[in-house]
Amino acid sequence: MAGPSLTTDVLVLANRPPADTFQTFTVFSAEHGSLFVLHRIAKKNTSGTLALDLFDEVTLGLETANQGQTWFVREARLITRHTGLGRSYETLQAASALARLLARNTVPEESRAKVYLLLREALAVLAVTTRPDIVYLKCLYRFARDEGYPIKEHWFPSLPAADREAVATLLNLPAAGQTAEPSLVAKLQHRLEDYLRGHTEILLD
Repeated sequence: MAGPSLTTDVLVLANRPPADTFQTFTVFSAEHGSLFVLHRIAKKNTSGTLALDLFDEVTLGLETANQGQTWFVREARLITRHTGLGRSYETLQAASALARLLARNTVPEESRAKVYLLLREALAVLAVTTRPDIVYLKCLYRFARDEGYPIKEHWFPSLPAADREAVATLLNLPAAGQTAEPSLVAKLQHRLEDYLRGHTEILLD
């Protein structure tokens, strides 16, 4: 007898080396949060079977036999695959860091839709931008803000005036065309990460 089932759009956050006939993934759904899924490895001569890849956005048909601790993929349909994410190490690094951020942190039900949209937009921008460092900083700030932490009210005022001006520019303008030095973006990212480690429950690398 088949167990409970669901169909949902997800973003693939992490994958693990195949074991036996299955490959395991951590995916994120706007409705259900993080899910641990097993996908049967297709035989080489099987056509029309989608092989899931890191950062894919896909519609999954899932079923479980253990109350949702593990889900088995019944069917998978690709929505978006961002092939541009592998064009540079820095881009891949930023995309991977965002995926790990979601995989490591439990997102409350009321925030899941916002977080899903945030990662979806970030991956699309990262696939084409030349400034993945800026995209990552913007996303980290928005993630903390959307989780309810007083980033604007507490962290931002603690910065020196010149850094506040730089942060405002980085956050409020599209990454395309921004000219901030990478060293400045890295410094601001580290300051934000130090704040998050000291004042929030957000788990970072």
